[in-house]
Amino acid sequence: MASRAHFATNIKTERDSTMSNLPAHKIKIGLVTATIWNNDGFYSVDLSRSYKNGDNEWKNTSGFFQADLLNAAKCAERAEIWISRQLSNQR
Repeated sequence: MASRAHFATNIKTERDSTMSNLPAHKIKIGLVTATIWNNDGFYSVDLSRSYKNGDNEWKNTSGFFQADLLNAAKCAERAEIWISRQLSNQR
């Protein structure tokens, strides 16, 4: 289960989260995903890692193994860059 951690590559289409509960953007590297949320102009980021459980079903967790940390850091950096660009476009 993913939790909201304030950090945040596949480029997805930006969506207006004020009109729906969809994320503004997602960044995925390997099994790590940064999900970026727009909360009335304030951005937050969830970091999660995908894994398969014993029933071979895909699940997400907010816990990371050492091997995931570089991808988590890269996702966080790319999320920060994406958010900065969105904020600079609003000016």
